[in-house]
Amino acid sequence: MFNITPTVRNLLILNVLIYFLQSLNPLIENLFALYPVTGPSFKPHQFVTYMFLHGNVGHLFSNMLGLFFFGPLLEQHVLGPKRFVMFYFITGIGAGFLYSAINFYEMYELKQAVDLYSQYPSPEAFLDFLTRFAPNVKHSALDFLNSFEDQPKNISYINDSIAFVKSTIDNRVNIPMLGASGAIFGIIAAFGLIFPNMEMMLLFFPIPIKAKYFVTFYALYELYAGINIQDSGVAHFAHLGGMIFAYILLKIWKIRRMY
Repeated sequence: MFNITPTVRNLLILNVLIYFLQSLNPLIENLFALYPVTGPSFKPHQFVTYMFLHGNVGHLFSNMLGLFFFGPLLEQHVLGPKRFVMFYFITGIGAGFLYSAINFYEMYELKQAVDLYSQYPSPEAFLDFLTRFAPNVKHSALDFLNSFEDQPKNISYINDSIAFVKSTIDNRVNIPMLGASGAIFGIIAAFGLIFPNMEMMLLFFPIPIKAKYFVTFYALYELYAGINIQDSGVAHFAHLGGMIFAYILLKIWKIRRMY
């Protein structure tokens, strides 16, 4: 598993080099990270380019570690170099598609909520909006909220609350997604599907665990986190997208489990 194959090696080098260039020129992230499709910064090429950008060294390291551990066995014994490259790109692009679709729905819900609040502003409605769409700032907004509750007809408080609510849309459309995680989760899913009974010794969990249990746990966690954890800075649905597209590809290619 630790014999680095040519394609995996090239992907490792490419990701590290691009991260180095990214750290030298922030404009690279602005142009090539994947922005919400409803925003002004979105471009179709970002569905491919976002996979080669990373937020920090830890983000890069964790993704490359997954590629290093799980990629070579798939390339050498299952897919071969050409199919492995196809698999990497399709799962990564698929992850971007699912993330963007979920984000599009969330942005639609957000816009509906913003329009409704703008028509009927009140302290109660403002608290409800914060709870649903901006839980991370709810605590810091308590002083304002208390003042608003004391003076619910104060035009200044009403206008400030409407301005804040409207600003959430602008903030969301300017937050991009980046990283190879979608493709890496696709690789991890394929590993678990093809080698379900292979025992693994995880780096921070030194107890043997079969690949099928590891992948199942990871998928369930990503589903739970995607639904229940907001504004975490982690694109959980992109991870799930990579796993789903990995499953679809293995079915199309008729690749069965080997161990």
